[in-house]
Amino acid sequence: MGSVVETTRISIFPLSGAVLFPGLQLPLHIFEPRYRSLVKDALARDRLIGMIQPMRPAEGAPLFEIGCLGRIEDVEALEDGRFNLVLDGVSRFRVMRELDVTTPFRQVEAQLLDDNEDEVLVPVERASLEQEARHFADSQGYSVDWEQVGRLDDVALVNGVAQVAPFDPASKQALLEADGLRERCELLVQLMQFYSRHDDDDGSTLQ
Repeated sequence: MGSVVETTRISIFPLSGAVLFPGLQLPLHIFEPRYRSLVKDALARDRLIGMIQPMRPAEGAPLFEIGCLGRIEDVEALEDGRFNLVLDGVSRFRVMRELDVTTPFRQVEAQLLDDNEDEVLVPVERASLEQEARHFADSQGYSVDWEQVGRLDDVALVNGVAQVAPFDPASKQALLEADGLRERCELLVQLMQFYSRHDDDDGSTLQ
């Protein structure tokens, strides 16, 4: 007999291109009425919101399987009902099924994923990632404090670059779905090489 998978109900904010990783922060400006309701509901309960990408930018579009649960850390309620938020990434989750709800926002039954926060890269992987990140930042015209970057632990470095890099939504989703830090690091290096090579070839970016 198989083990029972523990699931939880998550209120979700489907937003293409906005990917949150555990341990990182994501600023959000909330203006749509349904997501104002989502924020009010979250603040009244557990301050948790599930960030997840829709498979296409359409009303009620199917969702990707993996998202990230975020906790509202900072909130600014504006006079006209809008909110400015900062979400702290708590845990990745896998959608088991979407729930039939009466709320204006969508809800899912999901399984929280137990990521190994103590996972580390071997020195050659870390060096390769930092080298590729420098080249990528130069190709994109970004100014980066590399001394500060060097002080980040491996998880913060890999997830941080994965979250802020201007990749397309499908690439961002692939990074979020990567199983483990080393697999995510390897994919991240490949994506930076691809984007940098494309920019070097024709001078354009894929933002």
